[in-house]
Amino acid sequence: MPAERVNHDNRKVVTAAQMTTLEQASERSGTSTDTLMEQAGLAVAAVARERLGRQPGGFAGADILVLVGPGNNGADGLVAARHLRRWGAEVTAYLVARRPDPELEPQLMPEPGPESNPNPNTESNQNLNPDPQSKLESARRYGVSILAAGEDHGLAALDHRLHRSRLIIDAVLGTGRSRPLTGLVREVMLRLRAYRLNSGKSESNRPLVLALDLPTGLDADTGAVDSACPAADVTLALGFPKAGLLAFPGVEHVGELLTLDIGLPPGLGEADIPLELLTPDWVGRRLPERPLNSHKGTFGHLLVVAGSRNYVGAACLVSLAAARTGAGLVTLAAPESVYPIAAAQLTEIIHLPLPEDDAGRLHPDAAGTLRELLPQYSCLAVGSGMGWSAGTTAFLERLLLDEPASSTSGAASTTSITAAASESSELTQVAATVARQVTIPTVIDADGLNNLSRLPKWWQRRSGPLALTPHPGEMATLTGQTTAAVQQNRVAAARRWAAFWQAVVVLKGACTATANPGRAAPDGFEPGGSEPDRAESHRGEPDLAALEGLVRLSPFANPGLASGGTGDVLTGIIGGLLAQGLSPFDAASCGVYLHGRAAETLTARRGNAGILASDLIDCLPQTIKQIRNSR
Repeated sequence: MPAERVNHDNRKVVTAAQMTTLEQASERSGTSTDTLMEQAGLAVAAVARERLGRQPGGFAGADILVLVGPGNNGADGLVAARHLRRWGAEVTAYLVARRPDPELEPQLMPEPGPESNPNPNTESNQNLNPDPQSKLESARRYGVSILAAGEDHGLAALDHRLHRSRLIIDAVLGTGRSRPLTGLVREVMLRLRAYRLNSGKSESNRPLVLALDLPTGLDADTGAVDSACPAADVTLALGFPKAGLLAFPGVEHVGELLTLDIGLPPGLGEADIPLELLTPDWVGRRLPERPLNSHKGTFGHLLVVAGSRNYVGAACLVSLAAARTGAGLVTLAAPESVYPIAAAQLTEIIHLPLPEDDAGRLHPDAAGTLRELLPQYSCLAVGSGMGWSAGTTAFLERLLLDEPASSTSGAASTTSITAAASESSELTQVAATVARQVTIPTVIDADGLNNLSRLPKWWQRRSGPLALTPHPGEMATLTGQTTAAVQQNRVAAARRWAAFWQAVVVLKGACTATANPGRAAPDGFEPGGSEPDRAESHRGEPDLAALEGLVRLSPFANPGLASGGTGDVLTGIIGGLLAQGLSPFDAASCGVYLHGRAAETLTARRGNAGILASDLIDCLPQTIKQIRNSR
């Protein structure tokens, strides 16, 4: 799905119930639902005119078909039809369900509304369902042709209009529908779906389909789709994008997603909505500044701990991506056998060879020396390509996790600090505690996460800001759930575990979800979904109301990223932004957006197959420049 293209601050992403609440608050503040409807229809018409104007033949005299449902979504479509006809197009409004249909109750039953009231903004008139009949009559007065499905035998007139139209607007069902499509609605949607698939026209000549708020048959909250749901070329989200537009399988039916301003007054409570869509303007305003008098120390020093004999490339990709993102210095700490290969490729990177085991993986004994060096660095990226074994698990534990106060295993790494502190037992204890803590911002990816999953209650033994970047399989390993369970509700999974672990969680995949920890879990609380062998670490069900934190969604769903190494590039981008001073949540959010935007640029040039991870790195400086210019 291409990027959401409105250059505003992060757009809130809402459920159907939240949108209704905002509309009710709008009514109470003095902006009626009818006013919102008029603004929405005008905004839809403006996009339709602009898109047709790009095509051969232009806008004037173009044949446009508007499929009209019986509720508010249909009324929005009638307003759009009126403006399009007023501007010179030939417009037909096809009424899919002109009269109340028992199959469609109660969601689609229009009710008398404020249009019959001379003062629709009064407190006595709070109806959120303006009568679409007045919108129909207004469209007719402007010259819109009106056809009704109930009077169209065999839907022959519909078939004729589908074949002659250059643009089709799906304004049948909006957020109020969640049950399967039935009756005429289903028949009409099946005709539209089949026509798009079998029209025989080339992509440049086939009609453009705009979905008003949602493609009909797509669930606004879950992204579930009816078998008759057509795919849109462009979906025009009204006011705010709906959560289902950014969840699979709904994403596959959305096409390009645009969010239209419909005149909702600011300050209606949207600040409390815990789901946002990343936008270029928001990212551009948070990218680190590059002062003229800066030097390499200005932009931080990232330590990358990555690689093994079998995965040299992962270490190189993380390091180079961080440098291309703007980190002032990058040091790669890798096994000794990785060093000569990486050093030959990465001439700008500092290299720190570490002891390795017989398989070319980092040796556990390397962790103590490396840990003493951590205060020299701004931040840490660990895990990519390091392998997964008992030895690497021990290495990660010694590098990252705090030792229990009674443990003597960390004595060797604390000797230098305790000797320099004081002979006082109190000061010695403080110094030893500091030595046991890793406080620099850290991002953990790939095998780092797999190794972490083997350490019981690891989240209770770490200090400092932390970001985890699992793909669904790694998330399943970390939580003891199945991959299918993680994918069933990605936003909830990211939010739940971010709160429990008190770490930023980047759940990778289409429309990547980046979750902030929010409030800490209560003592003794442990989320459920565990496998039997992990029952001791994870029990119970989370209280989402108590743990809820903000989640930011990427607008990108790009199969061009489905190749080895692209996740390592994301880790390097996030690490590079951490080095430059961004918080873990902002670094992860901006990193996800830059990563997806670079992929969009590449697939637009080359197609969505054959994109290499290294191609993304080469594209990063130009992508960052473009995002900065969008501010």
